[in-house]
Amino acid sequence: MARDMAQNISPQTAYHNLRLLEQVDVPTGAFYRQLAQEIIADPKVSLVWRLAIANRLHRANHLLEMQTVGNNDSY
Repeated sequence: MARDMAQNISPQTAYHNLRLLEQVDVPTGAFYRQLAQEIIADPKVSLVWRLAIANRLHRANHLLEMQTVGNNDSY
């Protein structure tokens, strides 16, 4: 399903959605992340957009890691 949605969502929208991750519920955030992954994997999307989305997704994932992993946890 995400693959079909990724074809209908612009890279700009996916990029913007990643800024909303802390404001949406967990399932919506997971959906936004999956859409971003699908766009990153799409060779028809320009490299500039794929890199921008990948960088924003990486930062969001790192922030999530820092919020959910404790000192004694492994990630």
